[in-house]
Amino acid sequence: MVTDGTGDLRAYLLDASTGVLERFPAELRTEIYALSFRIWRVDDDKRRPYVAIGYNTERQYEAERRLADPGEARWHYAYWLLDGFEMLGNCPEDPAGGALYVEEVRELGLWFDGGAEDAELDAKHELLGLHFADACIQLARDLHAGGRIERALGRPLPVVVFDMYCPGWEVEATEAANPPALIERFLAWQRAEGEG
Repeated sequence: MVTDGTGDLRAYLLDASTGVLERFPAELRTEIYALSFRIWRVDDDKRRPYVAIGYNTERQYEAERRLADPGEARWHYAYWLLDGFEMLGNCPEDPAGGALYVEEVRELGLWFDGGAEDAELDAKHELLGLHFADACIQLARDLHAGGRIERALGRPLPVVVFDMYCPGWEVEATEAANPPALIERFLAWQRAEGEG
């Protein structure tokens, strides 16, 4: 891991994700046209969220492209490379990030170990999900603002943020995570599909 896990979660995610970008295969960097932030949870537990930081390539796009709707293969995550990417958050692969995440959500009063009433649990589940989604969107913003994507990959690239449990949310999340010029093509396709 890039850092030792001391400090706040936002700073940790920024440093750790920069390391992830720097470890992308050099031979694929010119082919990468978009980054992916796939939000998921260990064992479907809202207290165990993580983001898999990946990418899609022109080669993958060409393999999935259909004449009827080439934009779908380019911009819909269902056609993208999704496996084998590094994960950051409260998951076994990131013990330092997990400790910082638990510390932060405890301080916010969102952590629970059990024994909470159903209504309280539902509210905490929702808030935990929103908190981590916001952290991922902010991470993309921070990577853009600091020029870290451009330094690691040679040019600025859009970051598509998505959670497969929240279809359609990727439009709002991706729009919030990126400078407008980087996602014009993504948004144009979404509008044409009636999603944006």
